[in-house]
Amino acid sequence: MTTVASGNGHESGACNPPIRPGTAPRTARGYASGKDDYLARLRKVEGQIRGLQKMIEAGAWCPDVIIQVASATRALQEVAAGLLSDHLQHCVVDAVRSSEAEGSHALDEVTGTIRQVIRL
Repeated sequence: MTTVASGNGHESGACNPPIRPGTAPRTARGYASGKDDYLARLRKVEGQIRGLQKMIEAGAWCPDVIIQVASATRALQEVAAGLLSDHLQHCVVDAVRSSEAEGSHALDEVTGTIRQVIRL
């Protein structure tokens, strides 16, 4: 599979983290098979956010707005949980099978990601 460097230092079309010395490139994104589902979910969240803006503009009752904010937040958390699960099942498992060093590096990245998420 051919990979193309994007403007943000990541390679597109692969399960590649940012390019770092001493790591082997991976061949497919963990979410590739569910990409359409993730995009549909994110579009739904986008619609929820637009709805929230309209509620604020219309002067909706605060508890109603808060409930909708919580709903949008849960939807985004579900997307994040799904992406994390896909990453673990695809990219991390592949890295662990590749070598002990790759597996250790992949697990360290996941641990760092989880630390960032739970700091909410």
